[in-house]
Amino acid sequence: MTPSVSPTPADEEVLQRGELTVLGRIRSASNATFLCEASLAGPGGGTLHCVYKPVAGEQPLWDFPDGTLAGRELATYLVSAALGWNIVPLTIIRDGPAGSGMVQRWVDQPGDAESVEDEAAPAGPDLVDLCPTGKLPPGYLPILQAYDYAGDEVTLIHADDARLRRMAVFDVLVNNADRKGGHILHGVDDRVYGVDHGLCLHTEDKLRTVLWGWAGKPVDDDTLERVSMIVEGLTSPGDSLADALAPHITRAEIAALRGRARNLLDIPVMPSPDRRRPIPWPAF
Repeated sequence: MTPSVSPTPADEEVLQRGELTVLGRIRSASNATFLCEASLAGPGGGTLHCVYKPVAGEQPLWDFPDGTLAGRELATYLVSAALGWNIVPLTIIRDGPAGSGMVQRWVDQPGDAESVEDEAAPAGPDLVDLCPTGKLPPGYLPILQAYDYAGDEVTLIHADDARLRRMAVFDVLVNNADRKGGHILHGVDDRVYGVDHGLCLHTEDKLRTVLWGWAGKPVDDDTLERVSMIVEGLTSPGDSLADALAPHITRAEIAALRGRARNLLDIPVMPSPDRRRPIPWPAF
Protein backbone atom coordinates (compact mmCIF):
# COMPACT_ATOMS: atom_id res chain seq x y z
CA MET A 1 0.00 0.00 0.00
CA THR A 2 1.26 3.47 -0.85
CA PRO A 3 1.44 5.65 2.26
CA SER A 4 -0.58 8.84 2.25
CA VAL A 5 1.13 12.22 2.21
CA SER A 6 1.27 13.79 5.66
CA PRO A 7 0.00 17.36 6.10
CA THR A 8 2.75 19.97 5.92
CA PRO A 9 3.65 22.27 8.83
CA ALA A 10 2.53 25.20 6.66
CA ASP A 11 -0.93 23.65 6.25
CA GLU A 12 -1.21 23.13 10.01
CA GLU A 13 -0.14 26.72 10.65
CA VAL A 14 -2.75 28.12 8.25
CA LEU A 15 -5.50 25.91 9.68
CA GLN A 16 -4.56 26.70 13.27
CA ARG A 17 -3.90 30.44 13.04
CA GLY A 18 -5.55 31.59 9.83
CA GLU A 19 -8.61 33.83 9.89
CA LEU A 20 -11.73 31.74 9.26
CA THR A 21 -14.23 33.18 6.79
CA VAL A 22 -17.52 31.33 6.30
CA LEU A 23 -18.24 30.72 2.62
CA GLY A 24 -21.48 28.80 3.09
CA ARG A 25 -23.35 26.21 5.09
CA ILE A 26 -23.34 22.52 4.12
CA ARG A 27 -27.07 21.81 4.35
CA SER A 28 -26.83 18.04 3.92
CA ALA A 29 -25.08 17.64 7.29
CA SER A 30 -27.17 16.73 10.35
CA ASN A 31 -25.18 19.12 12.58
CA ALA A 32 -24.10 22.71 11.88
CA THR A 33 -21.36 22.40 9.24
CA PHE A 34 -19.75 25.25 7.31
CA LEU A 35 -17.40 25.53 4.37
CA CYS A 36 -14.76 28.09 5.33
CA GLU A 37 -11.59 29.67 4.07
CA ALA A 38 -8.60 29.91 6.42
CA SER A 39 -6.25 32.73 5.44
CA LEU A 40 -2.91 33.56 7.06
CA ALA A 41 -0.81 36.49 5.86
CA GLY A 42 2.96 36.74 5.94
CA PRO A 43 5.79 34.24 5.41
CA GLY A 44 4.59 30.66 5.67
CA GLY A 45 1.01 31.81 5.27
CA GLY A 46 -1.53 31.00 2.62
CA THR A 47 -5.15 30.06 2.11
CA LEU A 48 -6.92 26.74 2.65
CA HIS A 49 -10.52 25.66 2.28
CA CYS A 50 -11.78 23.78 5.30
CA VAL A 51 -14.85 22.36 7.03
CA TYR A 52 -15.87 23.95 10.34
CA LYS A 53 -18.22 22.21 12.77
CA PRO A 54 -18.86 24.31 15.89
CA VAL A 55 -19.54 22.43 19.11
CA ALA A 56 -22.48 24.78 19.72
CA GLY A 57 -24.15 23.33 16.61
CA GLU A 58 -23.97 19.69 17.70
CA GLN A 59 -27.19 17.82 18.42
CA PRO A 60 -27.00 15.78 21.67
CA LEU A 61 -26.92 12.01 21.11
CA TRP A 62 -28.14 9.70 23.87
CA ASP A 63 -25.75 6.90 22.85
CA PHE A 64 -22.69 9.19 22.64
CA PRO A 65 -23.13 11.22 25.84
CA ASP A 66 -19.46 11.80 26.67
CA GLY A 67 -17.37 14.64 25.27
CA THR A 68 -18.15 16.27 21.95
CA LEU A 69 -18.47 15.10 18.36
CA ALA A 70 -15.67 17.53 17.51
CA GLY A 71 -13.45 15.78 20.04
CA ARG A 72 -14.22 12.40 18.49
CA GLU A 73 -13.41 13.73 15.03
CA LEU A 74 -10.03 14.94 16.30
CA ALA A 75 -9.42 11.64 18.10
CA THR A 76 -9.98 9.61 14.94
CA TYR A 77 -7.57 11.93 13.11
CA LEU A 78 -4.96 11.25 15.79
CA VAL A 79 -5.42 7.49 15.38
CA SER A 80 -5.14 7.81 11.59
CA ALA A 81 -1.96 9.87 11.93
CA ALA A 82 -0.47 7.40 14.42
CA LEU A 83 -1.07 4.59 11.93
CA GLY A 84 0.74 6.60 9.27
CA TRP A 85 -2.18 6.14 6.89
CA ASN A 86 -3.55 9.72 6.97
CA ILE A 87 -7.01 8.51 6.02
CA VAL A 88 -8.55 11.44 7.89
CA PRO A 89 -7.69 14.90 6.50
CA LEU A 90 -5.75 17.28 8.74
CA THR A 91 -8.06 18.03 11.68
CA ILE A 92 -7.79 20.41 14.64
CA ILE A 93 -10.03 22.04 17.25
CA ARG A 94 -9.96 25.82 17.45
CA ASP A 95 -12.12 28.89 17.90
CA GLY A 96 -14.17 30.03 14.93
CA PRO A 97 -17.01 32.40 14.05
CA ALA A 98 -19.50 30.31 16.10
CA GLY A 99 -17.13 29.35 18.90
CA SER A 100 -14.87 26.37 19.44
CA GLY A 101 -15.22 23.54 16.96
CA MET A 102 -13.61 21.04 14.65
CA VAL A 103 -11.77 22.42 11.62
CA GLN A 104 -10.72 19.97 8.92
CA ARG A 105 -8.93 20.54 5.66
CA TRP A 106 -11.26 20.37 2.66
CA VAL A 107 -10.67 17.48 0.24
CA ASP A 108 -10.71 18.65 -3.37
CA GLN A 109 -12.45 16.12 -5.62
CA PRO A 110 -12.53 15.92 -9.43
CA GLY A 111 -16.24 16.76 -9.53
CA ASP A 112 -15.78 20.01 -7.57
CA ALA A 113 -14.91 21.96 -10.74
CA GLU A 114 -16.11 19.99 -13.74
CA SER A 115 -14.84 21.05 -17.11
CA VAL A 116 -16.16 20.25 -20.55
CA GLU A 117 -13.53 17.53 -20.78
CA ASP A 118 -14.71 16.06 -17.47
CA GLU A 119 -18.28 15.91 -18.69
CA ALA A 120 -17.23 14.23 -21.93
CA ALA A 121 -15.15 11.57 -20.16
CA PRO A 122 -16.81 8.17 -19.73
CA ALA A 123 -18.30 7.86 -16.25
CA GLY A 124 -17.55 4.71 -14.30
CA PRO A 125 -18.92 3.64 -10.93
CA ASP A 126 -17.81 5.50 -7.82
CA LEU A 127 -15.72 3.78 -5.15
CA VAL A 128 -19.02 2.99 -3.43
CA ASP A 129 -22.03 2.80 -5.72
CA LEU A 130 -25.21 1.02 -6.79
CA CYS A 131 -25.45 -1.16 -9.88
CA PRO A 132 -28.28 -3.18 -11.44
CA THR A 133 -28.49 -6.61 -9.83
CA GLY A 134 -26.61 -9.19 -11.86
CA LYS A 135 -24.35 -6.60 -13.54
CA LEU A 136 -21.40 -6.36 -11.14
CA PRO A 137 -18.61 -4.23 -12.71
CA PRO A 138 -15.12 -5.76 -12.85
CA GLY A 139 -13.03 -4.95 -9.79
CA TYR A 140 -16.03 -4.46 -7.49
CA LEU A 141 -17.40 -6.42 -4.53
CA PRO A 142 -21.14 -6.89 -3.82
CA ILE A 143 -22.43 -5.98 -0.37
CA LEU A 144 -26.21 -6.31 -0.40
CA GLN A 145 -29.21 -6.32 -2.70
CA ALA A 146 -32.04 -3.82 -2.38
CA TYR A 147 -34.60 -1.85 -4.38
CA ASP A 148 -34.09 1.69 -5.64
CA TYR A 149 -36.74 4.42 -5.57
CA ALA A 150 -38.14 3.18 -8.87
CA GLY A 151 -38.58 -0.31 -7.45
CA ASP A 152 -35.76 -1.83 -9.51
CA GLU A 153 -33.38 -4.39 -7.98
CA VAL A 154 -29.93 -2.95 -7.31
CA THR A 155 -26.77 -4.09 -5.56
CA LEU A 156 -24.69 -1.98 -3.19
CA ILE A 157 -21.06 -2.38 -4.27
CA HIS A 158 -17.63 -1.01 -3.49
CA ALA A 159 -14.29 -1.19 -5.29
CA ASP A 160 -11.88 -4.00 -4.45
CA ASP A 161 -9.30 -1.30 -3.75
CA ALA A 162 -6.34 -1.45 -1.33
CA ARG A 163 -7.09 2.10 -0.16
CA LEU A 164 -10.62 1.13 0.82
CA ARG A 165 -9.40 -2.07 2.46
CA ARG A 166 -7.08 -0.02 4.65
CA MET A 167 -10.03 2.25 5.52
CA ALA A 168 -12.11 -0.81 6.45
CA VAL A 169 -9.41 -1.86 8.93
CA PHE A 170 -9.29 1.68 10.29
CA ASP A 171 -13.06 1.63 10.84
CA VAL A 172 -12.77 -1.61 12.81
CA LEU A 173 -10.17 0.01 15.06
CA VAL A 174 -12.08 3.25 15.69
CA ASN A 175 -15.43 1.41 15.84
CA ASN A 176 -17.01 3.66 13.21
CA ALA A 177 -20.79 3.67 13.52
CA ASP A 178 -21.37 5.73 10.38
CA ARG A 179 -19.18 4.82 7.39
CA LYS A 180 -21.49 5.83 4.58
CA GLY A 181 -20.54 5.95 0.92
CA GLY A 182 -20.72 9.73 1.03
CA HIS A 183 -18.11 9.79 3.80
CA ILE A 184 -15.50 8.33 1.42
CA LEU A 185 -13.83 10.96 -0.74
CA HIS A 186 -11.61 10.34 -3.77
CA GLY A 187 -9.31 13.36 -3.88
CA VAL A 188 -7.78 15.00 -6.92
CA ASP A 189 -4.46 13.68 -5.57
CA ASP A 190 -5.85 10.16 -6.23
CA ARG A 191 -5.89 9.38 -2.53
CA VAL A 192 -8.94 8.19 -0.63
CA TYR A 193 -10.02 10.03 2.50
CA GLY A 194 -12.61 9.36 5.18
CA VAL A 195 -14.62 12.17 6.80
CA ASP A 196 -17.42 12.58 9.36
CA HIS A 197 -16.06 10.61 12.31
CA GLY A 198 -18.18 12.04 15.12
CA LEU A 199 -19.74 8.62 15.79
CA CYS A 200 -16.57 6.69 16.57
CA LEU A 201 -14.60 5.24 19.47
CA HIS A 202 -17.52 4.03 21.60
CA THR A 203 -16.86 1.26 24.12
CA GLU A 204 -19.71 -0.88 22.73
CA ASP A 205 -19.56 -2.60 19.35
CA LYS A 206 -21.23 -0.13 16.97
CA LEU A 207 -19.47 -0.85 13.67
CA ARG A 208 -21.74 0.15 10.79
CA THR A 209 -20.15 0.46 7.39
CA VAL A 210 -20.66 -0.02 3.67
CA LEU A 211 -17.17 -1.58 3.45
CA TRP A 212 -18.04 -5.22 4.17
CA GLY A 213 -16.43 -6.63 1.02
CA TRP A 214 -13.54 -8.19 2.96
CA ALA A 215 -15.60 -9.73 5.78
CA GLY A 216 -13.94 -12.93 6.96
CA LYS A 217 -10.74 -12.24 4.99
CA PRO A 218 -7.28 -12.25 6.62
CA VAL A 219 -5.53 -8.97 7.44
CA ASP A 220 -2.12 -8.65 5.75
CA ASP A 221 1.15 -8.45 7.68
CA ASP A 222 1.96 -4.86 6.67
CA THR A 223 -1.36 -3.68 8.08
CA LEU A 224 -0.88 -5.68 11.28
CA GLU A 225 2.52 -4.06 11.75
CA ARG A 226 0.84 -0.65 11.72
CA VAL A 227 -1.85 -1.87 14.14
CA SER A 228 0.87 -3.01 16.55
CA MET A 229 2.11 0.60 16.59
CA ILE A 230 -1.29 1.65 17.89
CA VAL A 231 -1.09 -0.86 20.73
CA GLU A 232 2.36 0.46 21.65
CA GLY A 233 1.16 4.07 21.55
CA LEU A 234 -1.77 3.22 23.81
CA THR A 235 0.32 1.39 26.42
CA SER A 236 3.64 3.26 26.59
CA PRO A 237 3.86 5.99 29.26
CA GLY A 238 4.77 9.59 28.53
CA ASP A 239 4.26 11.29 25.18
CA SER A 240 1.92 8.70 23.68
CA LEU A 241 -1.21 8.34 21.63
CA ALA A 242 -3.17 7.65 24.83
CA ASP A 243 -2.10 11.02 26.25
CA ALA A 244 -3.14 12.79 23.03
CA LEU A 245 -6.56 11.11 23.07
CA ALA A 246 -7.26 11.67 26.77
CA PRO A 247 -8.72 15.21 26.46
CA HIS A 248 -11.22 14.05 23.82
CA ILE A 249 -12.52 10.58 24.76
CA THR A 250 -12.91 8.69 28.04
CA ARG A 251 -10.38 6.34 29.63
CA ALA A 252 -12.79 3.46 29.00
CA GLU A 253 -12.94 4.38 25.29
CA ILE A 254 -9.14 4.50 25.08
CA ALA A 255 -9.00 1.07 26.72
CA ALA A 256 -11.61 -0.22 24.25
CA LEU A 257 -9.55 1.09 21.32
CA ARG A 258 -6.52 -0.73 22.69
CA GLY A 259 -8.61 -3.88 23.08
CA ARG A 260 -9.85 -3.76 19.48
CA ALA A 261 -6.28 -3.33 18.20
CA ARG A 262 -5.01 -6.23 20.29
CA ASN A 263 -7.92 -8.40 19.20
CA LEU A 264 -7.11 -7.74 15.55
CA LEU A 265 -3.50 -8.77 16.20
CA ASP A 266 -4.62 -11.94 18.01
CA ILE A 267 -7.27 -12.82 15.39
CA PRO A 268 -6.11 -11.14 12.15
CA VAL A 269 -9.40 -11.57 10.29
CA MET A 270 -11.85 -8.89 9.24
CA PRO A 271 -15.14 -9.11 11.15
CA SER A 272 -18.41 -10.20 9.57
CA PRO A 273 -21.68 -8.23 9.68
CA ASP A 274 -23.50 -10.26 12.31
CA ARG A 275 -25.17 -7.29 14.01
CA ARG A 276 -28.76 -6.12 13.56
CA ARG A 277 -27.78 -2.91 11.77
CA PRO A 278 -24.44 -3.53 10.05
CA ILE A 279 -24.91 -0.82 7.42
CA PRO A 280 -25.66 2.87 8.15
CA TRP A 281 -28.85 4.12 6.56
CA PRO A 282 -29.10 5.82 4.21
CA ALA A 283 -25.97 4.20 2.78
CA PHE A 284 -24.90 7.41 1.03
